[in-house]
Amino acid sequence: MKLHRLLIIIAAFLWGVSPVYGTDLKVVIDTLEQGYNILADLQADFSQRTVIASVKREDRGRGELFLKKSKGNSAMFRFNYTKPLQQIISDGKRVWYYLPDNKQVMVSDVTALFAGGNGIAMNYLTGMGHVSRDFTISFAKEERDQKGNYVLDLTPKKPSQVMTRLRLTIAASAVEQFRESGKPQSPFPILSSMVDDPFGNQTIIDYSRVKVNQGIGNDRFSFKIPKGVEVIKNR
Repeated sequence: MKLHRLLIIIAAFLWGVSPVYGTDLKVVIDTLEQGYNILADLQADFSQRTVIASVKREDRGRGELFLKKSKGNSAMFRFNYTKPLQQIISDGKRVWYYLPDNKQVMVSDVTALFAGGNGIAMNYLTGMGHVSRDFTISFAKEERDQKGNYVLDLTPKKPSQVMTRLRLTIAASAVEQFRESGKPQSPFPILSSMVDDPFGNQTIIDYSRVKVNQGIGNDRFSFKIPKGVEVIKNR
């Protein structure tokens, strides 16, 4: 997988929030934004579908995601794919992309990986910035899906190599809980995300079996390079 595809996968998992427009939209945004503020860590299963426009091919994958926010300007994450077999791991400073069948691991510096137009992703991953500054947001053409969940379209205000549009599906139950209590009850109300990139490709991810704030240890985000594996460093 090229570096560009790696960035898209990471962005597809870990994005959210936007500015305030109408009253109803504001409630949905507050549910998402304030929920993320109380999120410390996350564990979830995922299924992924990537449509590659140039060859009109669809790739599918699935696995388990771990995320942990840090106090500093960093975040840790781990994607364990069971199909195809691969791992994407970050301790907040480095990112390892491990392909066991190829006996290869690509190592990147987090700062370099999210430099320039990819910095919006880092803002969300760290939770340090106001990500709402980076997006224009609206309800999608179909404001709700067939189950009544809210669908948001987010467009980066600045050009990005990673995406031209992000679509998020937000659980209606989480929005109603926020509306009634005035406080976030769900730290991760996102049911699915869809990223369109500048090349016409699309990555769709659905989340299930979500567990939050379990006190996941930092050792979950470490990676020891196996013997005999080729190391490819990206700076």
